[in-house]
This record gives sequence, structure tokens and C-alpha cells, in this order.
Amino acid sequence: MIPLFDDYKKRWSVTSDDVIKPGLTAIEEALALVGNPEKKLQIVHLAGTNGKGSTVTFLEAIAHEHGLKVGTFMSPCLVNVHDQIQVMKQCITQAQMDRVFQQMKSAGLSGKLTDFELLTVAAFLHFVNCDVDIALIEAGMGGLLDSTNVVLPIVSIIPSIALEHTKFLGSTIESIAQHKAGIIKPHRPVVIGEVPLEAKVVIEQVAHAKQAPIFALNQHFTVEQKLQDECYQNHEQNVYITNLTRQMKGPHQANNMALAITAFIEVAAVLHRTVDVESLRRGIEGASILGRFEEVMPYVIFDGAHNPDSAEKLVATIRQQFPHESVTFVIGILGDKDVKEVLRNFEQISEQFYFVDFDNPRAMAAEELLAISGASQKAILSDAISFLQQQSEKKCRTIVSGSLYLLTEVRSKLLGPNKK
Repeated sequence: MIPLFDDYKKRWSVTSDDVIKPGLTAIEEALALVGNPEKKLQIVHLAGTNGKGSTVTFLEAIAHEHGLKVGTFMSPCLVNVHDQIQVMKQCITQAQMDRVFQQMKSAGLSGKLTDFELLTVAAFLHFVNCDVDIALIEAGMGGLLDSTNVVLPIVSIIPSIALEHTKFLGSTIESIAQHKAGIIKPHRPVVIGEVPLEAKVVIEQVAHAKQAPIFALNQHFTVEQKLQDECYQNHEQNVYITNLTRQMKGPHQANNMALAITAFIEVAAVLHRTVDVESLRRGIEGASILGRFEEVMPYVIFDGAHNPDSAEKLVATIRQQFPHESVTFVIGILGDKDVKEVLRNFEQISEQFYFVDFDNPRAMAAEELLAISGASQKAILSDAISFLQQQSEKKCRTIVSGSLYLLTEVRSKLLGPNKK
């Protein structure tokens, strides 16, 4: 369920299914009915297990500093459906969402799509309505059969690949990579991050078959730590940029930053823009994202690590940022995730765990999390809000993690429904 989305569906009498139906036929037919807005846009398309949102955030900030009008479509939401569709960091307003629903209603889209397909159409329409220069589109699940895969992008980005959504994508790295590589289009470059060797082999096979140039992290471009800042070097495009600083913490964010820079070089070439190094530096330094190692209140960190790979990266970031501090975890997670492995990662750096229930039909019960946990100090938390406020007041470093849906719910109660 997407918060507030049903309100628009009811107001405009537009129905859609709250299920996952992989495939492109339905959305292709629907987009034709509304004039194929996706064909009027310059697009960067992203698919991957982790890192999509952070890479989009870096790329959006860089493009903005270069004077481009940027639209972003990401999922899931952190507050409500409005924050999934943004132009120049401004969430789509109620009036703007009403406009796209009127367009979809008039075109006869009611009953033809799933919720995410309908939202994808809404995003394309809004970006055309706003006349954006570039649209950054994040796949919802997989890539090959995801509803966003109707686009012909300037460049595709695959930040990472790990086991996820195995019911739909398959139970091996190779099968998941095949889905992610589905966003690669003929003769359009693809930028890839650190991926397992078996995934890279699949991506390279698909790219070569489609004659799509490949730019791979640590092969064609690199990022290196230089004292207090970082240096980006791209051997293929002959680019060398020093003095890069970022507020998005963690070693993995350096990789996401490098992916964004590499992709922007391709975007700039197609849009006939010169890459300005100072604008790029400002973009990197100013980029920030909700729910990614975000200090929501003093000593309380939100991070939506929801699978083993992202949990491992969160642990590395905590070790880097708070090497001599004890941390407490507040965890709520979806039952279809690899819960045991996520917890084992977190248990490397803490013995203090509190488990919470949250409002999502897929959420694992706090009692079940408690039973799975191997921590020596663990309990079920009935009032997470009061607890987090107390932890902040006591200056106790606390990490809220496991699911972005949990973060959305807790954020709303901590800060109010309209605060970010």
C-alpha cells in the first residue's frame, strides 16, 4: 500500500490492483493511451539491489548544480506517495497529482494497471507537464519486467546486485543479474558498481549482445580517499576530479558518488552541456537523502538497511563513523527478507536490540524477531517514539533500521506527518 495513493484513486474513481504483476504489456498499452510521455523525456534508468536511491540523489544534485531541471521517481516512499515523484527536489503537490489523475482518468486507464504501474504513468506525465530536462527513474523491482522498463535511457546504472525478491527474480545471483541487466538498451551505455563476478559476467553478456558500452567501477573509473577528501578518476573518459567531499557517509557512498559522476558525464554529452568541476563538487557536497544514515534527531540515526548487503554496508559505516561508541538497534523488518542474515550482521557490533511492530501486512512480528535474534540484550519495544526521545536526551547512539516502511511510520510520529 502506498500512503495517500488510494485517496487519489477514490477521488478520481480510478482503480488499480495492489499486487505485483511483472510484465510490460499493460503499461505499454496504458502509456499509448496517454500519448507516450516516456518518449518525450531524456532519462537515466537505474536498477539494482542497493544504492539506487543514493546514486539518484548524487546525480540529481550534480545535474541541478549544472542548471538542469531534474525529475526523480523513486520507491518506496518515506512519507507518502508525494515524495516518490519530485521535480527539483519538490514533491508533487496535490494539485499536480490531481492533474495527472485527471489525464489518466480521461484516457481510460482505470482498472488496467497495478498500483505501481499507475504510479509510473503518473510520474512520466508529471515530468512532461513540468518540462524537465532530465528524468531519473528507479526501477521498482528487478528491471527486465519492471514497469519502468519502457524507457530508452541516455544511460543505465546498476549499482549493486544481491539476492532479493527471489520469488519473482529467481534464487541465484545469475538470474537476478539477468533481470537487472534487462534495463540495458541497444547502443546505450551502462554504468555498473561493485557486483559479484557471476553477476558481472551476465551484465557483460547482455551489454555485448546489445552493443552497449560498459563503464565498470574499479575497472574503467575509480574513487580514492585523499586525506580529508576524495578523488575521482575515469580512464575511459579522461576525467580526473580532486577535492570531492560528501555528507552522505559510508565507504559505499563513495562508490555511489562515482557511479553518478560517470553517468552525468554521459548525460552532459547528450544534452550538450559542459561538465563544470566546481558545479560537480557543489552537487556532491550538497547531496543528502532521507533514511540513509540520517541523523533524524541527536544521536538517533535512521537507515533503511533491509537485506544482508545493505546491513553489511551499514555496519561498515557505523564502524567508520562511531569506532569507539556502543550502539543500540531498534529493528522492524519485512518477513520476506533474509532476516537472520541481516540480524547477524548487526550483531557484529551490538548486543542491545529492541524489536518493534509496524503497520505493514508483510512485517515480521516483533516476537518472531526476538526469537530469531542472537543478541544477549534484547526486548520488544511497545513505544518506540518515547524510547527514541529518551535515547536522544541521554545521548545514547541508536540506529533505527530494517525497513523503509518502519522509518516512514516512526518519522511521521516523531516529527509529524508532513515533516522531513
